[in-house]
Amino acid sequence: MTETRARDIADFLALHGWGAAARAPLAGDASFRRYERLRLDGRPAVLMDAPPPMEDVRPFTAIARHLIGLGYSAPQILAEDAERGLLLLEDLGDDLFNRVFETGADETRLYGAAIDLITELHGRPPPDGLGSHDEAIMMEGVDRLLEWFMPAALGAPPDEAEHVAWRDAWHEVLPHRNIGPPVLALRDYHADNLIWLPERAGHARVGLLDFQDALAGSPAYDLVSLLEDVRRDVSPALVEAMIARYLNAAPDLDPAGFRAAYAVLGGQRNTRIIGTFVRLWQRDGKPGYLDYLPRAWRLLNGDLAHPAMAPVRDWFDRNIPMDKRVAPRPEAQT
Repeated sequence: MTETRARDIADFLALHGWGAAARAPLAGDASFRRYERLRLDGRPAVLMDAPPPMEDVRPFTAIARHLIGLGYSAPQILAEDAERGLLLLEDLGDDLFNRVFETGADETRLYGAAIDLITELHGRPPPDGLGSHDEAIMMEGVDRLLEWFMPAALGAPPDEAEHVAWRDAWHEVLPHRNIGPPVLALRDYHADNLIWLPERAGHARVGLLDFQDALAGSPAYDLVSLLEDVRRDVSPALVEAMIARYLNAAPDLDPAGFRAAYAVLGGQRNTRIIGTFVRLWQRDGKPGYLDYLPRAWRLLNGDLAHPAMAPVRDWFDRNIPMDKRVAPRPEAQT
């Protein structure tokens, strides 16, 4: 952190009455954002440091206020300086779903609460002015696999003909995602971004984090985020139970169409993740993300098995055979 940035943060905290707070770092994420836990006279809060121009806090604050207005447990915004990329937030605690699972918590109960929340959320109109999770965004995401994974693992991206075939294949399958009116898709809805708040009632028991990338998109996307989690294994039985729970509460959705959308969006998301995590290693010096690639490939292979993904599956079979669907080895490139 530069001296200027440190001074900006100190001035921000002093202005809002937190200048004397004890400060401790919290775990970061895959972005340029940084977090600190503050404590002052027994009161906790969280500082989000999202330095411009790499980050912009305004999408976060807009979605947070929308979710709070609907009665959900997004962090309350205690103070903000959008120009300098600083937020003071309500501290929702440390009981991330993943941590609570480690204590033996009932997975069905917590995942069921998460499914019930997005079932209700999807029944409400997205906020005005929300961007669309369109094909351009999705194609930018899957192209990261060509740009980052293939050179790292195979030595080169595909030739021009196969690059064209890649884009044609995705353009053929992505329309399967359109299974109903667009909903608010939070897009990072998984066990490391959900906090268990059992002292609260109803849907407020599920605390929400990292929703700044939310867009208007397919109803299937956040189920994919939750159930095809590259950070933890979710049993096939639990996945099926949660999909059935969602579909039972959304009778207007065609089950076969939903499952096709789920496979296509799972394929898109996991392809993007593989390319992104290689980029985090090579560009940003974060090799730990490579540890998630074996699970990401397993999930992607499952998505590719669905008939709706046949054009993309054929491309993978020609260009990245099964024995190459692994994590690159950093030591091989030193």
